[in-house]
Amino acid sequence: PPPPQTHVDVAEEGGGEEGQADVLGQGELLPDAPHRQDSGGPGVLCGGGHTGVRGGCLCPPPALPKAGVSPWGPAPPPAPACRAAGSPAPSASRRPPSPARPPPPPPRPPAPGGGSCGGTTAGSSPPAPAPARAASGPGGTAPAPALRGTGAVGAQRTDAPPQPPARSEPPPPQDYLWVPNEPPIDLQFQPSGYLFLASQRGAATLEAGVKLQREEGAKVALLSPSQLKAKFPWINTEDVAVASYGLENEGWFDPWSLLNAFRRKAMSLGVLSCVGEAKSFTMPAEDEMPLMAQDRVKYVNVRLPDSPEQQPVACAIVVAAAGAWTGELLETATAGLPGGSPPPLPIQPRKRYVYVWHCPDGPGLECPFLIDTSGAYFRREGIAGNFLGGMSPPEGEEPDTGDLEVDHGFFQEQVWPRLAHRVPPFQTLKLRSAWAGYYDYNAFDQNGVLGRHPRLQNVFVVGGFSGHGLQQAPAAGRAAAELLLHGRCGTIDVERLAPGRLLGGEPLREAAIV
Repeated sequence: PPPPQTHVDVAEEGGGEEGQADVLGQGELLPDAPHRQDSGGPGVLCGGGHTGVRGGCLCPPPALPKAGVSPWGPAPPPAPACRAAGSPAPSASRRPPSPARPPPPPPRPPAPGGGSCGGTTAGSSPPAPAPARAASGPGGTAPAPALRGTGAVGAQRTDAPPQPPARSEPPPPQDYLWVPNEPPIDLQFQPSGYLFLASQRGAATLEAGVKLQREEGAKVALLSPSQLKAKFPWINTEDVAVASYGLENEGWFDPWSLLNAFRRKAMSLGVLSCVGEAKSFTMPAEDEMPLMAQDRVKYVNVRLPDSPEQQPVACAIVVAAAGAWTGELLETATAGLPGGSPPPLPIQPRKRYVYVWHCPDGPGLECPFLIDTSGAYFRREGIAGNFLGGMSPPEGEEPDTGDLEVDHGFFQEQVWPRLAHRVPPFQTLKLRSAWAGYYDYNAFDQNGVLGRHPRLQNVFVVGGFSGHGLQQAPAAGRAAAELLLHGRCGTIDVERLAPGRLLGGEPLREAAIV
């Protein structure tokens, strides 16, 4: 028998007019390809990168994504190890030709922050050989803000939203939640509209917001006091001038289930979820790079559980999505930069309380997510007469963020009187439980920050959504991934959310912050 072929590089001499692929399907003959031959036969390269004997090895062809499959779909499985190359291979004429495999995408970057925005950013990149790493920020021992929120999602905003390049239907949920061969996660979504109440003082702002929302396709109704009373007879309307009520695509869901769905999707695409605390960044030394290249992060230093040491994670690009601690984490990188440190990004933790109470005579199943003229809010929790809600403290009276202790006096003195005024049955409510959490609060204009850091060349910021992060995470994660991979957004234009507006004094204010 002829001797086995030696390993050959099927593309080492460059392609002809048709061009040559570096890796082809197993057993595919290359009659027109430039090649060397040691035994009278053409060079053969399998999907696993091996050469076999006279006709190829027995490796099955590598799995390739089907036409039309979203780049956010499942990653193709890795090519198996080459099987024994001494046995005869099936005839090449019986195998359909295998298409050339696409070149691998760039590796995913570390994404400090394993919450909703960090998870969707890491999971929105196409599958890559080097996985992203998600770790929490400096407050890594505290629960993610998403897990301590109300889980509400609404379409009523007061600022002009980022515009997509062309009007189109939103992507189906499976684009960012579906995992092959896994059952769908029940998000326990409860459809119910947001109900914003406005006094005479805030009526003009509310009406302008509804006009904008309708222009963007949201279905929102303006209700007069009499219409409001007719629809929700349990509401005291004596000091209400106008109300807006969402008619579709609003409600609430279980935050823990949604966060798990984000993480499961990301990990199915090869993302490595690392439980740890991102403590700081390390910049290149002066003798390693030119002066301008020193404004880059070289390592993300992560402290793992039960270890006093920090492990450096090398990176070419970093996604800073550490929630309420994003601003603090970035300060560690900008301190001591050549030419002076830039002003810190105003993303900071704000402590908020959520209270749960029981009132069997309260609103029934038609209860919306109600936001009072005073800023107090509540929604139904289940079907047994339970409700949850709260209120942001007045500006200048922010509670200490050093712990997650609940101030029950705040409910007794501030929240309860407002609730009882708006819903008289709440005068006899019984407080059952409460918890505290953090907003990743943008103190500049209460809107998200998404884009390249104005000073750090290889750092992208995704944060500062001020309580809207969980509901905006799918769009924010996809936009961030497109910026990383292509340098621009093809799905939605987020240029107005770039960090540069914070330094340029150009606020993009969002008034509908609960």
